[in-house]
Amino acid sequence: MTAATKPAPDSSQAAAWNGPVGTHWATHHDRYDAMLSGVNDALFEAAAISARDRVLDIGCGAGATTRIAARLAAHGHAVGVDISAPLLDRARANTASDGITNAAYERGDAQIHPFPAAGYDIAISRGGVMFFADHAAAFTNIARALRPGGRLAFVCPQPADRESEESRTLGLFAELLAKLLAQDDGLDGNPANVSPETASPQTASPEATSEAAAARTAMASLSDPARIHKVLGAFEDVRVSPVPVETVWGETPADAVDFLLSRTPDRTLDERKRATLEEVFRPYATERGVRMRAGVWLVTAVRPAA
Repeated sequence: MTAATKPAPDSSQAAAWNGPVGTHWATHHDRYDAMLSGVNDALFEAAAISARDRVLDIGCGAGATTRIAARLAAHGHAVGVDISAPLLDRARANTASDGITNAAYERGDAQIHPFPAAGYDIAISRGGVMFFADHAAAFTNIARALRPGGRLAFVCPQPADRESEESRTLGLFAELLAKLLAQDDGLDGNPANVSPETASPQTASPEATSEAAAARTAMASLSDPARIHKVLGAFEDVRVSPVPVETVWGETPADAVDFLLSRTPDRTLDERKRATLEEVFRPYATERGVRMRAGVWLVTAVRPAA
């Protein structure tokens, strides 16, 4: 691909992940890692990282998966790449704190980042590959970074199912939050007078809601298996498998509400209204936290050997 035809980085995603969205993920990295930890076993079983592998972690975020990869590749190394400066700062700090010396991080957009040709044995991603402006170009660039016969393994969301526990519960939470915010604003509890962005658990400034909307839209970009096969044209032996998971939203219903409301720091609710929101999560409270069933695609592929 020539310089003239290289895809440009997605400015909307860069703004989101270097703005309020990325800052929130970096500040609450432990919560997000706990939320997504249910896919780790499937991802790393598929990745089959060996002790001397060179691993590339795409969209590494705060580095949880990079650190796991580095431990598995004890005599190799892992490199995490992400577009978010706040998340990479957190990744480096966490890695140093854990005493891991064979992991490093680079800031860049993986669809155009100048990876060393054939520099890695395997590329992984825990939900970081949905955010490219040009998925086909991105995966072609990632394929070039893998040695011939190198492997790709990633997870991404399945199509939204309004009847799933997670979708149904978060939808109910957003609807109820809208009503409570409307009451505070003197709108007689009419959620129709509250914008979807204000009702949803995101920061409410116009810039932040636009960036959050861009991130949410991108999340669904690889939900269609046919599209996954199409954009992985640089690979062979592409396999897309459904994996059921449980997402963890907090230690208790109150903790889950605290987490979701932390995305709207400019809005406050009294204890009575917070207690009302807690009831949304009560059916899913367990001794191991508030857990809801969801599903992801596990995708594996191989760079052609020749």
